[in-house]
Amino acid sequence: MNRDIPAVQMRDIRKEFGSVVANDGVNLDIYRGEILSLLGENGSGKTTLMNMLSGIYYPDGGQIYIDGEPVTIGSPKEAFDHGIGMIHQHFKLVDVFTAAENIVLGLKEEGRLDMKKAAAKINSICQTYGFDVDPNQKVYNMSVSQKQTVEIVKVLYRGADILILDEPTAVLTPQETEKLFKVMRNMKYDGKAIVIITHKLREVEEISDKVAVLRKGRFIGQLLTKDTNAQEMTNMMIGHEVTLNIERPEPVDPRPRVRVEGLTVRSAEGVVKLDDVSFYVCQGEILGIAGISGCGQKELLEAIAGLQPIEKGTIEYIEDDGTRENLVGKDPLEIAAKGVSLSFVPEDRLGMGLVGSMDLTDNMMLRSFRNGKGVFTDRKTPRKLAEKVVEELEVSTAGLNTPVRKLSGGNVQKVLVGREIASSPTVLLSAYAVRGLDINSSYTIYDLINKQKENGVAVVYVGEDLDVLLELCDRILVLCDGKVSGIVDGRKADKNAIGMMMTRLGGDA
Repeated sequence: MNRDIPAVQMRDIRKEFGSVVANDGVNLDIYRGEILSLLGENGSGKTTLMNMLSGIYYPDGGQIYIDGEPVTIGSPKEAFDHGIGMIHQHFKLVDVFTAAENIVLGLKEEGRLDMKKAAAKINSICQTYGFDVDPNQKVYNMSVSQKQTVEIVKVLYRGADILILDEPTAVLTPQETEKLFKVMRNMKYDGKAIVIITHKLREVEEISDKVAVLRKGRFIGQLLTKDTNAQEMTNMMIGHEVTLNIERPEPVDPRPRVRVEGLTVRSAEGVVKLDDVSFYVCQGEILGIAGISGCGQKELLEAIAGLQPIEKGTIEYIEDDGTRENLVGKDPLEIAAKGVSLSFVPEDRLGMGLVGSMDLTDNMMLRSFRNGKGVFTDRKTPRKLAEKVVEELEVSTAGLNTPVRKLSGGNVQKVLVGREIASSPTVLLSAYAVRGLDINSSYTIYDLINKQKENGVAVVYVGEDLDVLLELCDRILVLCDGKVSGIVDGRKADKNAIGMMMTRLGGDA
């Protein structure tokens, strides 16, 4: 095929959701043999644009061309017919099926499906691009990176040569990310067209050939990656100059506030999620938690917050006068009644943190409804808080009466983080506070977390981006399979060493 002709041309693409214009006259060219990074703030229209290319949404205006020919893409199947496959951030796999069964699921072939033939084709794809997939392995036995690999092989098996990856490195270790990048380069050299949606600008500079920027639904420009830098890309996304540095003030009077000893937690199915975990977190410091997805971070924070049954161990809250209070066995209300203020930003934003059908004010009131007098609840204070969060965190919403489920994922996260920080905690437990947030919003959250630290709050920060953990945190606790594999100094730690600790048990780095 002629690589001088774009594999995809999107011309004057428009998409509206009610009164919200998600894409407004967007033009974009995607070439074979190139990796294009698609950048933009939350709500800028990146995922919406790619959802139209992959057949999930249908454009309200404009035209899509594949290899110079106008096409109509009305479903993911039609997208596959044109060689387009999208690998979403949340995988669409059946846990009890094998890799091969997931890869061929839904395909129609003449006669009986030949799994041996399918496995041979899967192995051929893996050898061509450098994937490591066991066709017979069950999905429930796979790591996050293995599941992602199955998703990529699945679209290649269906003949895709235009691939869209949405936040592909969000939960990968540095070693897994490098492995993915090697595969992506192999696909590029084989003539595939690849689009990557990401907020990690270091990775954009490392892997992409070109960068396209959207802002508020409009196409701002496209650049060769080698001719730009993180500062220029950020300025294009936001529309003005932004300072890209995370402050890390020295801890002030860092006395232990929470001490965890010998903590063991099992899931409802009896699987050990935390195994003899011990550490402490001080007031006025940020303790980072590093680990691959599912290694126990979520259960650790939920245990401290009183949301997770504990098999053994102690969690002590230490008062200013040195008095210790064991939190084990107490529910969140009992913990609050003891004067312990635990502010929890959970991993599952809508499942645990917010109520999707409620508007912004009512979601703020979930924190304060007990403060009303008699049978009446105080609505003025939550409304003022909602106004403050929308203004300070630049939440994109039609108004305070908008149901939270109608906001983009990044804006949902802003509402949740803003509400939790505003509750003036003594201990702030933060799980993936910037997951899915654009760089400007992320730096706003880092600043808010640092202000909590300066106010003497003990902050526990679970994050996916090791670069951020190394810039933001005073100490970093590394989890591997529910065990502590080390606690390191955030100012001196090595990124690759932490990556190794995340994947196998070892001593302190």
